[in-house]
Amino acid sequence: MRTTAGLTLDDVAERMTCSTSKISRLETGKGVPKVPDVSELMRIYGLDSDTERALLLRLVRDGREHGWWETYTEGVQSEPHFLDRPGRYASLENDARRVRCFDFTSVHGLLQTEDYMRAVFARVLVHHTAEDVDRLVALRTRRQQALVRQVPRPLELVAVMDEVVLRRPVGGAAVMAAQLDRLVEVGRLPNVTVHVVPHEAGILRAHAGQFVLLDIPTELGSDIVFVEGHAGDSYLDSDADLALYQEVFADALASALSPRASAELIGGYRAVLGGERG
Repeated sequence: MRTTAGLTLDDVAERMTCSTSKISRLETGKGVPKVPDVSELMRIYGLDSDTERALLLRLVRDGREHGWWETYTEGVQSEPHFLDRPGRYASLENDARRVRCFDFTSVHGLLQTEDYMRAVFARVLVHHTAEDVDRLVALRTRRQQALVRQVPRPLELVAVMDEVVLRRPVGGAAVMAAQLDRLVEVGRLPNVTVHVVPHEAGILRAHAGQFVLLDIPTELGSDIVFVEGHAGDSYLDSDADLALYQEVFADALASALSPRASAELIGGYRAVLGGERG
């Protein structure tokens, strides 16, 4: 299909925003294909036949255990340039043993309350239907179960956020109060650490753009850097990209408060909002 489309491995890797080696592994059978990746490849190769598309996707699903996330993402409206964006990310996060993230716009999805999610989606997903939003909220809520799962071991989360996230009003005082309570509550889990970068730290390299590092076991694939954007998402897995983002994350972590000091800062913002604690 690739050669028929007149594309090289490098051409496809550039459009998939991944490494050439990943495309090569998929073609030679050394990589485990995922439904979202195959859907994107079919779009790139211009496969228009519904019959052939259905056949290929069925082969992929039959070749691996059905992904739980597919029931949440199938049919959900996606951005014009990409297919099944939420499903592709969820499948990678499902394979990860550790997630490291830096955020400066909103609380990371694995730490959000449902009301906070809905408030964010209402402002960001302006072209999505109410049904789409309901399913994406359900997906995000389901993803959070990885933090308390027993088998395999709980997902490890290292979340670094800018202090501005705590100040930004999302959904009103009651929503923010519950969200701040949740940050402290989840931060008590042994596999979760929440760090806040205080205003005094100034500008960091990480402020050039928020990102997620997904550490994936070698038997399931390679580590990934996920960068979200208005025109599309990037999935980076080259050694150079991984080394760069790991360095940027380490710099942000070094500038952040300790988990205990971060919890105290979050508590201070929570106290300003008043009301009962959840």
